[in-house]
This record gives sequence, structure tokens and C-alpha cells, in this order.
Amino acid sequence: MAILISGEYKLPIGQDAVYAALNDPEILRKCIPGCEELEQREDGIFAAIVRLELGPLKTRFRGKVKLEDQDPPNGYRISGEGDGGIAGFAKGGAFVRLTADEDGGTKLVYEADANINGKIAQLGQRLITNTSKKIADRFFENLLATLQANAA
Repeated sequence: MAILISGEYKLPIGQDAVYAALNDPEILRKCIPGCEELEQREDGIFAAIVRLELGPLKTRFRGKVKLEDQDPPNGYRISGEGDGGIAGFAKGGAFVRLTADEDGGTKLVYEADANINGKIAQLGQRLITNTSKKIADRFFENLLATLQANAA
């Protein structure tokens, strides 16, 4: 099953700081909902264990994410895959674009797609899409709070 989500966020933090945060494993670990482990490996690869709740299904995903086509501080492409055991498998990617806004903050735009299979896919596209969007919103809320705390 294919899932597509996109979003736009305005962050009252400078573009360089936002880009640096999106590449910092410690900040990402704090901001990713359900993140239990996050380790940066060689060549822009991050390995993670994330606990997810998708409707009635609760599972732990082990996955890898690679940052590609990096264009500091304007963005990059993310590709990755995760294995949730009997819950299923997901593979996908996203484009993240950062631009400075007129207030000295940053406009972040992302477009993501994923292909999922297994029990997760049986939950239905609508539930998966809505839950994915909520997880993305929580990530960006956490990112904003972390950036503001670090600036204070």
C-alpha cells in the first residue's frame, strides 16, 4: 500500500540552525515520537528503533535512514526502510526543503511517500495516513520546542 503525506511548517529559528538540528542525532532522538534508539553511522546513515502505535497495532520498528543529496542549509532527500516484524515492513523517502522567511525564521516543506505491507497495511490507508501526519506534526512540535529551549 502506498502512502503520501506532505506538510509545511514555519519555524521562528534561522535556516542554518534548523538544518543543523535536522542532522543532529541527539536532537532527532528527542524529537522523533517513540524513538528508543538513534545512532548515526557512516556516510549520512542513521539506525533507529522506534515504537509506533497505529490504531490498535503497537510495534517496534528497526530501521535505517540515509540522508542524500544534501544541500546545506537548503535541505536534502531522505530514504529509508523499517522492519516491524510480524507487523510489517515499510520503505520510503522524503524531500525536505528549507527556505528563509521574511521574519528571519525558516519555512520547512516536506513531501514523503512510503510503501507498507503486512498487518500495518491491513489497517487501511486512511488510518495510516492520518497517523503518519500526526506523528510528523508531533516531530515538528518537538523540534520547535527543542530549538527554542536551546536558544534560550
